[in-house]
Amino acid sequence: MFIRQETEKDFKEIYSLVKTAFETARVSNGKEQDFVNDLRAGKNYIPELALVAEQDNKIIGHIMLTKFYVNTDKDNKFEALLLAPICVMLEYRNEKIGAGLINKSFELAKNMGYTAVFLVGDPNYYYRFGFQQSTNYNIRNIDNVDAKYVMGCELVKDGLKDITGYFSFY
Repeated sequence: MFIRQETEKDFKEIYSLVKTAFETARVSNGKEQDFVNDLRAGKNYIPELALVAEQDNKIIGHIMLTKFYVNTDKDNKFEALLLAPICVMLEYRNEKIGAGLINKSFELAKNMGYTAVFLVGDPNYYYRFGFQQSTNYNIRNIDNVDAKYVMGCELVKDGLKDITGYFSFY
């Protein structure tokens, strides 16, 4: 398996991968593939943090980290990252491809100076990467998403120290 930055020629294959992968996901709204396109077209897209896992010239996994902001209690914005979405083809799951994508994207993000990542996801999966409920960092979501699924992860020690506030996914 090889992990690399996505390119424009990959977009159609990524769209199909995301659509197919989320058809077998435990939680899906069926629009994740369009969400990827929307993120890519937006001002928060970071091409260097949109990665694919490739095997035998076939894309088998995808991850995207985009800019994301926490509104601090001091009326400022703290720039972090949003991990959304990540997917792996069904037949390649449980082979540490998702872990490889997460670890590589985190390494790149740290090297770019980012200190924290947020997501909505399954705590049982994401805790192993250092995620915990964002409320543990005194950061809350205002979208009525169950707090146990809204998580943050410090990419560097104390990356969220002294940051308190809220964010919205919408």
